[in-house]
Amino acid sequence: MGQIKPLDDVATILAKEPKDFSNILKTQLKSGLSYPKAREIALQIYFGNSPIYMEALKNPNNILGVEYLKALKRSNSSITPVTVKREYSEYNSPKIKNGITSSTGIREMIINEKNIHQVVPFETYEIIEKLKEKGNLLTSLKLFEKEIIYTLRKMSLMEISKLPDVSEGLENKIKQAVNTCIDLDTLINKIKSKRFTQTRIQRILLYALLGITKRDIQVSQKVTPYIRVLGFNNHGKRIISAIAEHNPKTKIVVSVKRFFETNKDINLQEMLMKDILATNIYTLKYKTDPIANIDYTHKILELK
Repeated sequence: MGQIKPLDDVATILAKEPKDFSNILKTQLKSGLSYPKAREIALQIYFGNSPIYMEALKNPNNILGVEYLKALKRSNSSITPVTVKREYSEYNSPKIKNGITSSTGIREMIINEKNIHQVVPFETYEIIEKLKEKGNLLTSLKLFEKEIIYTLRKMSLMEISKLPDVSEGLENKIKQAVNTCIDLDTLINKIKSKRFTQTRIQRILLYALLGITKRDIQVSQKVTPYIRVLGFNNHGKRIISAIAEHNPKTKIVVSVKRFFETNKDINLQEMLMKDILATNIYTLKYKTDPIANIDYTHKILELK
């Protein structure tokens, strides 16, 4: 939205959760609203339905910005945040204006086999075209529906209950739905509700597919995460070197093999194994070279 103050004010309330706001939120949740909607309405009430705050709460990009600000506050960071106003294309809009569209618009163009050269940088266009030629451009979670349904059918109720975002007996609804569905859209529609949004359900399905548990999330929050370098240009290379110099305790993964040989932190090793598993599952849908363990064999992408 181009203004930092409304976003910062909202982040402060969410980070500190004063009693007045907490009481309003509880009232909204008791009415049966989903948590995101209940929180939005609670914030509107708390800020007296001020137009500037209502605008700040509508746009998903603003909501994401609030989450970043919350993280800065909770970690007592010295970073000074700034905003960049989004122009020409709204969130999720398929419209193209001045050569700009949303990421959703770009994905829809790819799925509908439209030329995207006018809406992405040339380097990105080249990479995507090469992936399309190889049959290795994956565009939807639906490609993995059989793997997801198989995984959930194999899991017990107790195992499903240990997935992040699963609460209030949701594991029973998931198990009942997956035992009667053979496609992803039907599965999601049977599980989602006002309280459990489609986005949340999609996250849970990915957690199941990747074997990510609540314990994994707790561990990741307690350790200083590694930085996984996938590619860089010359300027990025200098930045990475500066980060390494000023943060000697932060692990920067350039070579997966070298990391496992030198790192002794079991928690970080487990986290990186999840990364590798995700890649191995992803490449199952490659039409060309659908091999495993490319994290070990593929070199970092070096751009000019």
